[in-house]
This record gives sequence, C-alpha cells and structure tokens, in this order.
Amino acid sequence: MVTTAREPDTVRAILEQVVDPEIPVLTIGDMGILRDVTVADDGMVRVVVTPTYSGCPAMDLIRDEIVDALAAAGIDRVTVDMVFSPPWTTEWMSDRAKEKLRAFGIAPPGSTAGADPVLCPRCASASTRTVSEFGSTACKALMVCEHCGEPFDRFKEI
Repeated sequence: MVTTAREPDTVRAILEQVVDPEIPVLTIGDMGILRDVTVADDGMVRVVVTPTYSGCPAMDLIRDEIVDALAAAGIDRVTVDMVFSPPWTTEWMSDRAKEKLRAFGIAPPGSTAGADPVLCPRCASASTRTVSEFGSTACKALMVCEHCGEPFDRFKEI
C-alpha cells in the first residue's frame, strides 16, 4: 500500500523515529541535521539534511534510514538531499537533545563561544579535564571528572 503524505508535518513526525547511528538516543530532528521537508503536488517528498561535518560516515546510513522509515509508512517517492551550506553547528541541537546526551552519559556541547564549563554528566562537577580531543567519534572529546573519577565523552562545540 502506498500512502501519499500531503503535509510536511506528517513526514517530520515519521522522521522523528530516525536516530543518529553514532548516538542512538538522538533523532535527526534532535540533532538539527533534518533541515527541511517538502511535499510536491505530485506527492514526491524531498528531505533536506545537513551533515554534522562533510566527512561524516553516518550520513549514508542516515539517508537509508530516512528512505526506509518513509517506505514503512507507505511513502515511496522520496529524495534525500544533503546540503553543506550553511554548515551544521551544535547551536542547531535542541535543548531536548542536550538533555538526552547528559542522561546518556555524554556531556552536551555548550555555546560555540566556548565559555561554558564542561560538567560531568554523572555527578555534575565542573572539575573536569580533557584527556584527548579525539573521542569515540570525530564529534566528541574524551574527558575525565576529577571529582568522581569517571571518564566520559563530551560532544564538541562546532
């Protein structure tokens, strides 16, 4: 069965189920990489996404997950376009996304001005230090809390 989505909000609601494969507690909407959804008069759905950085290895999988999620809802006429301008910034992440990161054990990004202290996501101490600017993904740095002694990832401000 093929469903015709006439409202971009309907498509957006479906896409809220698509998660970032590197941080599965965040949706592409939470991340701010879902930039636009349009539905043409003929029912063709166009989804516009902006990668977190130009070489992000997760984007091919995210594109496939977008197409699959819409296909599961009966929407089979889809194009997914990647745009690189303006470049993605952590300012596009929702407050909900930042809270989800904290609950998942990742320190969320602060402001891009960089003046915010990095709080430990486990004990909320500001007594933290960077161990390595290179964490489990290119978007994260490895930190340690001087108070509780736990290591944790920090999502870098971009």
